[in-house]
Amino acid sequence: MKEIRFHGRGGQGAVTAATLLSVAAFHDGKFTQAFPRFGVERRGAPVEAFTRLSGSFIRRKSAIYRPDILIVLDSTLFDVVDVTGGLKDGGEVIINTEKSPESFGIENATVHTIDVASLAFEILKRDVVNTAMLGAFAAFTGEVKTESIYGAIREHFPASIAEKNVILVERTYQQAMERK
Repeated sequence: MKEIRFHGRGGQGAVTAATLLSVAAFHDGKFTQAFPRFGVERRGAPVEAFTRLSGSFIRRKSAIYRPDILIVLDSTLFDVVDVTGGLKDGGEVIINTEKSPESFGIENATVHTIDVASLAFEILKRDVVNTAMLGAFAAFTGEVKTESIYGAIREHFPASIAEKNVILVERTYQQAMERK
């Protein structure tokens, strides 16, 4: 089983990203779970969301305390939250940032950095990176097929919004594959 923890801020779509990843993996034939952890925080407050992917039925129902993979939608969260807390040795971290992987000082994991904010702004005309990070996740981990992500997006969003997000995922995937 792979356990993925998303870190974002309220309004960035971390919860939606966790759900879309779960649906995409389900389309790939995996057993999945997705759920958020947040309270009454306002827009901009730190939010966590979780996804589990497995080849067999998932019995665990708790929050994810020892993730295999972290997806960080906003790198400024490193200043206010223990983002890497509990990360398994040898895990992976995918961060939306212009900074280099080394600049985060994470030694027990493979760190991937990718600037998806500029792509999101170019394609969506908004700095909303949740679907873009799914493209990066697919490229860096190989845990889910991009076609499945496209399907999940098309099921979740109205057609005009979905197609822009599909383009964003595709472009992010290509950019991430070049950095791999």
